[in-house]
Amino acid sequence: MVILAVDLGHVRTGLAVCDAMEMMAFPVGVINEKQDTLILQKIAAAAKEKSAQLIVMGHPKNMDGSEGESAQRAQNLAVKLEQLSGIKTVLWDERCSTKAAHTFLNQSNTRGEKRKAAVDALSAVIILESYLSYRRNGGNA
Repeated sequence: MVILAVDLGHVRTGLAVCDAMEMMAFPVGVINEKQDTLILQKIAAAAKEKSAQLIVMGHPKNMDGSEGESAQRAQNLAVKLEQLSGIKTVLWDERCSTKAAHTFLNQSNTRGEKRKAAVDALSAVIILESYLSYRRNGGNA
């Protein structure tokens, strides 16, 4: 199944997709948009373009597991995205995905504008890889 992952941001939203066999996740771009309505339209368009059958949206919980404003926003937008796209949308715990992306980019010595463009898409890849690992281990969320 082709799955689209979303790392929702306030300025940039990263996207990643996996192959139909759910073996590998690939970055597919970044949406540079601040308005939620336009973000949702662009995610829905990307899902259609990539023939996604499922959308996984990062759920930015606090480190203690509580949910703040960003987590509530993700929940609201996930519901709206599913309605807009007609594609089942699930929330997936994204704690530490951005930190892991920054660590990877530090190790690869990626700096400046390249880094800004890469970190959100790479975070989406990390979210998707985590979700794929869960599915391979018998999860069905």
